[in-house]
Amino acid sequence: CLRALKSVKKDILPPLCIARWASTSSVPRITTHYTIHSRNKDKRWEGVNMERFAEEADVVIVGAGPAGLSAAIRLKQLANEYGKEVRVCLVEKAAQIGAHTLSGACLEPRALEELLPDWKERGAPLQTPVTEDKFGILTKNSRIPVPVLPGLPMTNHGNYIVRLGHFVNWLGEQAEALGVEVYPGYAAAEVLFHEDGSVKGIATNDVGIQKDGAPKAIFERGLELHAKVTFFAEGCHGHLAKQLYNRYNLREKCQPQSYGIGLKELWLIDEKKWKPGRVEHTVGWPLDRHTYGGSFLYHLNEGEPLVALGFVVGLDYQNPYLSPFKEFQRWKHHPSVQPTFEGGKRIAYGARALNEGGFQSIPKLTFPGGVLIGCSPGFMNVPKIKGTHTAMKSGMLASEAVFNQLTNENLQSKTIGLDVPEYEENLKKSWVWKELYSVRNIRPSCHGILGVYGGMIYTGIFYWILRGMEPWTLKHPGPDSDQLKPAKDCTPIEYPKPDGKISFDLLSSVALSGTNHEHDQPPHLTLKDDSVPVNKNLAIYDGPEQRFCPAGVYEYVPLETGEGLRLQINAQNCVHCKTCDIKDPSQNINWVVPEGGGGPAYNGM
Repeated sequence: CLRALKSVKKDILPPLCIARWASTSSVPRITTHYTIHSRNKDKRWEGVNMERFAEEADVVIVGAGPAGLSAAIRLKQLANEYGKEVRVCLVEKAAQIGAHTLSGACLEPRALEELLPDWKERGAPLQTPVTEDKFGILTKNSRIPVPVLPGLPMTNHGNYIVRLGHFVNWLGEQAEALGVEVYPGYAAAEVLFHEDGSVKGIATNDVGIQKDGAPKAIFERGLELHAKVTFFAEGCHGHLAKQLYNRYNLREKCQPQSYGIGLKELWLIDEKKWKPGRVEHTVGWPLDRHTYGGSFLYHLNEGEPLVALGFVVGLDYQNPYLSPFKEFQRWKHHPSVQPTFEGGKRIAYGARALNEGGFQSIPKLTFPGGVLIGCSPGFMNVPKIKGTHTAMKSGMLASEAVFNQLTNENLQSKTIGLDVPEYEENLKKSWVWKELYSVRNIRPSCHGILGVYGGMIYTGIFYWILRGMEPWTLKHPGPDSDQLKPAKDCTPIEYPKPDGKISFDLLSSVALSGTNHEHDQPPHLTLKDDSVPVNKNLAIYDGPEQRFCPAGVYEYVPLETGEGLRLQINAQNCVHCKTCDIKDPSQNINWVVPEGGGGPAYNGM
């Protein structure tokens, strides 16, 4: 076992050094990616063939998550129903469908019932109906039970505990059976535009580039996929969606998105402690009342005593010394929690950012040639801790609107890429809009003097009684990246050492995620300015990226001269959670896709 672990670490974890560039600057060069350093000015790229092959489709979908696959399925359903030929191509950066998917997950089947009413007969992997809801407030040494009353957002009657990666994989099978062309292992790296400014499609990533940014002998350009409409379903904080927000000013009339970081493990536990169908949530310890977050513990029923557990921390936290990963590990030692895991075995680990902005943070969803669906724009119902059903429904609504335009023989489009405003109009008439509006004030109500507990009181009064009909809408405080306080104004947090039985260190956790990237490629965690981490993040905030990253990607290590520190980026460890791009107080980190197929290899997370 030790030899196997050493082998895994050797494959996953990078050496403790990075290439140093000869430079007149005193700042070591960290970023070598072509999105920061143009290849047009690099002599090493002279004479390299940069021509790309192009494919034409009616619709291209970026991302094989619940939204993207539901959109693809709905498009082909409509095409088959009306006898139309519609070519749908879907690209996914993971090597296998579902391998980058991570969620709790407790699934509300409403959208699934609409999309595939015979899902049970088709063998959908929904094997664990919820049988019991438990909720509690944790203090350091005790647990205060809180009743889950009917009608509250946390009620899970009729829902299913699922392993979302397996559910997504099953959706992929349904899509392919309908004729959708699914291409796993192809990362969408670039948005393509027509001369009139409308979206033309996407290009997948180039392959065969050295870590220093030079072309390898095996260099190949990515593939261009052109479409009449492109669906962007990248998931939370998509890197292409970021570009579209700016280009089309899509966030002009909404508040900044707010996020959380969700960390998750799978455990095999003692069968005597296994309660299939039980759903448990807690708030409180180890977080203070001004740090939004909490835990989940779901008992699956898949033939073995398996539980899914996790911890979510709102990324609007203020103390730069906080480590979401270490808070998660510490939570497992609570007297009411630890007994569940004693004698058990941890078998998986992962992390992913999630949208928490809700109704106030939904951007404009359509633009010439494209639409935003799913967790990319953000349809998560935060108090429910559910977003799969709303993501799926958004994809279905987008497909219905797009199909009508694709098959409209009298359509006169102002742009080459089709603009489909009917999608957003129909979404605002749907149950998705009504649901998100009703809970719009719960998350921002946690910013008062009582913190999370104030949010609970607000939920009890205004949601349970008025169902979100109060005549006001609360605001979020601003971007999560602006919320950190300088280190000098905060108290360092002393975390206990992991015991290796209940709590664990970071690198052994990352090893369980199956994360791997081709080592000899430019780091996909790019910096706009290589000097900022040391001069600002380290100097003012004590280097928070080395704590908020749940995969050990960022380290401050001594300079070779022995004086001062430099930032080292261990890009091979990245689990594609996007937390760094969100929380970096300098907004200097820009996450871009690595070579297709790289990243975590989750099995039903």
